[in-house]
Amino acid sequence: MYRPVAISPFSNVADGATRAVDLPVTCRVVEDRDELAIHFAIREAVFVTEQGFFEETDRDAHDDDPAAVHVLGLFGHVAGGAVRLYPLDEEGLWKGDRLAVLPEFRQRGLGTPLVRFAVKTAGDRDGRLMIAHIQPQNVEYFLRLGWHAVGEPEEFVGRIHQRMEIGLGPDTCP
Repeated sequence: MYRPVAISPFSNVADGATRAVDLPVTCRVVEDRDELAIHFAIREAVFVTEQGFFEETDRDAHDDDPAAVHVLGLFGHVAGGAVRLYPLDEEGLWKGDRLAVLPEFRQRGLGTPLVRFAVKTAGDRDGRLMIAHIQPQNVEYFLRLGWHAVGEPEEFVGRIHQRMEIGLGPDTCP
């Protein structure tokens, strides 16, 4: 089956490709080094450059873990978002993190498919529960997607976040 190549959102080719408003929004697991480089570039643009969460890079040991799943969100063939998910030590427990959507794609409906894709992917891999640490301004958004707040807000990567979770499996339809 032919799978079109993801276009870097930082390339000149992407400029014209993102102007059309009727392009499909899709999500998929990164397939090769080029797509992984695009995934990392999106995260860096959001978490290092735009939000200043990290000084040089947001990459950590989870990125080197073979069990980690790196995902791209595409607007047509142009990657505009990314999310990472991975299993934790407790059986059936997954973590979703590093959800990043580039500013020019935020009003084009890319975030919701990325979150739903991560939830479905973890559930398809025998996950029973997914957790995430959510920035306060995004808590209501995640509540609308079926997530639940757990406990009080806490510091995570140097800033206040709300721990949230969602059940996984065939009965979950985020």
